[in-house]
Amino acid sequence: MRPFPPNRRLVTAAMRAGRHKMPMYGLVDVDITTANRLLAGHDPPWSLTAFVVASVARAAAAHPAVHAYRNWRGQLVTHRHVDVGTMVEISTPQGPFALPHLLRDADIREVPDLTAELRHVKRDPSASSSGKWLERAGPAATRIPGVIPAMYAVMAKSVAARQRIGTVAVTAVGMFAGGGGFGITPLSLFSLEVIVGGMSQRARVIDGQVTVRDILDLTVAIDHNVVDGAPAARFAAEFRKLLESAAVISPSSVA
Repeated sequence: MRPFPPNRRLVTAAMRAGRHKMPMYGLVDVDITTANRLLAGHDPPWSLTAFVVASVARAAAAHPAVHAYRNWRGQLVTHRHVDVGTMVEISTPQGPFALPHLLRDADIREVPDLTAELRHVKRDPSASSSGKWLERAGPAATRIPGVIPAMYAVMAKSVAARQRIGTVAVTAVGMFAGGGGFGITPLSLFSLEVIVGGMSQRARVIDGQVTVRDILDLTVAIDHNVVDGAPAARFAAEFRKLLESAAVISPSSVA
């Protein structure tokens, strides 16, 4: 037996923070053959996670209801731009840890810019505000009973806190599992979460011909407390269109 790692207390508190949400799940398989070709056409290749972040942020900006949330007064809050929280795996004394990192204004940023930021945080976790907090205050905070749950309770309702942690989450599990497959997770603080699952080659019909394509499995989770199924479906359609067309990394978008 060994002590429960302090950084895992952060994760369990985040899961408890979302226990009042009522998630709608959508399992979406997306043809990203074009996107893969464009991402691989650079040295080093641009990040698939950054591509998904840019795409979901643009879709959420077009359909702001999907990342709305309620404040302390019960009012519905929406934001003009989309800040996306994602996970960067780092090494800690307790072992590997998925560090949450905020990509600000992801709906108006380009994939190479987002890629560079994610790789910088991977190399230097202190470059992220959450990395600085984890290094300086995290160990002490996790030892004080009730501090971490209280912190997440404030973040769930506070507009000022949401401006620091974001309103959309993207997390990736497929890179570790290998092959196709969907990841399912409960909602935490965010009203909209995208779980990037596995990628595999599958047959698709293109212009009446069967061909092999690169297919990415995604799970989209949206809080039913703040948005209905029809707006959520319109968002999902926009998200799929952006991914399959690779619009955020087309030559015209990065010229």
